[in-house]
Amino acid sequence: MKKLLLSVCILATLIGCKPVQEKNTEVFQLPEVADIAMYQVNPRVFAPSNSLNAVAARIDSIRDLGVNMMWVMPIYPIGIEKGKNSPYCISDYKAIAPEFGTIDDFKHLVQVCHEHQMGIILDWVANHTAWDHPWVKEHPEWYTRDEKADTIICPQPWNWEDVADLNYDNKDMREAMIDAMKFWIVEVGIDGFRCDVADGVPADFWKDAITQLREAAGERRIVMLAEGKNADNFTIGGFDMNYGWDYKDVLSKVFKGDPASDLLKADKAEYDSLPNGKVKLRFTTNHDHATEVEPCVQFTNDRGAMAAYVASIFPHGGALIYGSQEVGYPEPINFFKYVPVDWSAKPEVYQEYKKLIGLYNEHAALRKGTMTPYPDTDVMVFEKQDADEHFLILVNVRNESKKVQVPQSWIGHEVEDEATDKEFRLNDTIELEPFEYLILK
Repeated sequence: MKKLLLSVCILATLIGCKPVQEKNTEVFQLPEVADIAMYQVNPRVFAPSNSLNAVAARIDSIRDLGVNMMWVMPIYPIGIEKGKNSPYCISDYKAIAPEFGTIDDFKHLVQVCHEHQMGIILDWVANHTAWDHPWVKEHPEWYTRDEKADTIICPQPWNWEDVADLNYDNKDMREAMIDAMKFWIVEVGIDGFRCDVADGVPADFWKDAITQLREAAGERRIVMLAEGKNADNFTIGGFDMNYGWDYKDVLSKVFKGDPASDLLKADKAEYDSLPNGKVKLRFTTNHDHATEVEPCVQFTNDRGAMAAYVASIFPHGGALIYGSQEVGYPEPINFFKYVPVDWSAKPEVYQEYKKLIGLYNEHAALRKGTMTPYPDTDVMVFEKQDADEHFLILVNVRNESKKVQVPQSWIGHEVEDEATDKEFRLNDTIELEPFEYLILK
């Protein structure tokens, strides 16, 4: 017996001399808000069933893009009464729709994200519920009513007939809503919420909810993203981020012919109204816009889509990429149903997004440095710099070659294009190919 034990010890020692592949045990750290690069998951492009497991199976490909935060669209049971199969029509705030998997599947996805140093936030719909949510029968006073007809109404002014509008004058409903949100923070371990139609819910509710959620999270930080653009999302509500809707609207118009300088004005307008430390989410598409058109079509082609992405994420950070965008999916995606995506399509597009998000992560100046604009009609030109680095970004927003004046302080300097690793000397003007962009250091 002693000889056997000695042999085992010797064998263990010899094995111990070899490198052993171990599970990543690094403690997960939630990224600071200004450092977030977010990936939006629409489960219905990953699999027709058990899609939470399908997302987890693709975690390496998602993380390799350079993103550090995952936003998962609603995965709760979907209402049937008056329903249209919208994931934003929720019949139970504390459960998972069988279509997507189980609560254990989602807990596994949370664990996998954290093991890959990614945060994960859930879509939350506080403005309304499904008509067959238990609250409708058990607590009809929790809903907005048409006093004349004495009936619950759908949300106004949108007339979303598949959902019932919640009444935020009711204190008990507010407490039940916050309790449901706490469940996902405390019991499941998510890192915050993206809050749907945040502007439709009173800011003082968000203040109460966010305060209680942060307390419930204990020492863990959480991230709160408002789908909206009201200033009181920040000044009263306490959100960390909200949507750059205005910037995206201007982006679309600029790529259709409006002056490139309009983007610089739009960026300034959004950030002039923003409290210090808060961030606008910038995007070229999301689940709402993708129902109409994908970036590679909206911005003419893949080159236009990439130019638009550079023009979106580098002025002030807040980068978002919508799952399917990274493979240049060309067709509209109706998130009310399963839409198969070929994840092996256009590997060159995937690599380009990976390169851009990699630069965004590598250089703090690019995502949160001081921005200096240089207005031009056809080329978006701006500087980004911090104490360590200095960049000049140029984006041709036209599908034809354009020449642009180089800022005086850059003329004669040797520069390197971080996107291509090419080095050259800047003259007083520079010509860009159709939809070409340069990230010069």
